[in-house]
Amino acid sequence: MLFSQNLADLPYIVISIVIGFTIHEFAHAFVAYKFGDPTAQKQGRLTLNPIVHIDLIGAIFILLAGFGWAKPVPVNRHYFKRPKLAGVLVSLAGPFSNLILAFLGFIIIAVLIKLNVPIGSNFDLYPFFQIFIYMNLLLFAFNLIPLPPLDGYRIIEDLVSSRVRAQMSKYEVYGSILFIVLIVTGLSSYTIFPWIEFVRIFFLNLFNQLLF
Repeated sequence: MLFSQNLADLPYIVISIVIGFTIHEFAHAFVAYKFGDPTAQKQGRLTLNPIVHIDLIGAIFILLAGFGWAKPVPVNRHYFKRPKLAGVLVSLAGPFSNLILAFLGFIIIAVLIKLNVPIGSNFDLYPFFQIFIYMNLLLFAFNLIPLPPLDGYRIIEDLVSSRVRAQMSKYEVYGSILFIVLIVTGLSSYTIFPWIEFVRIFFLNLFNQLLF
């Protein structure tokens, strides 16, 4: 379980998940809408209301297993005038929104430090924003993994030719099975989570260089 060593962190984790998932899915819907696809907007997904975006089972999984999911935003590529470009940007929008959230959280911590706000004060924001940054970097890195149904896979789909895309669709179910096997067998500890940790450390160092 994430941060199981301190159950007092659980509210911070839940709040971070709700915000991270909501902004992630809203970003997909917003960019798709801007490129001419009204599908998500018509289904009520072009909103910051977390109730329409959060999948309860997916949220529980991220608490228990370190990965999870929200309700996927419906996208109809036939509305796009430039399907490949729009498809890539729509897929990138979700993970990129989490990266922005993580950076904003880091900015707030930097401001708190510069203002000499003491750690452990009655209104201690440090633990929340540390977890907020971690969760959003996790969502950013996790969703860029090139396995279906993640955004990283969708990006590759739109970058390759139509012929390759058609071939990929035939084997998509096996990619999903591989993803599940990695998680269930614990092999994710040697594949998925090292990638997430690499991305987390890279961006924490980058944020630190930019702000300190």
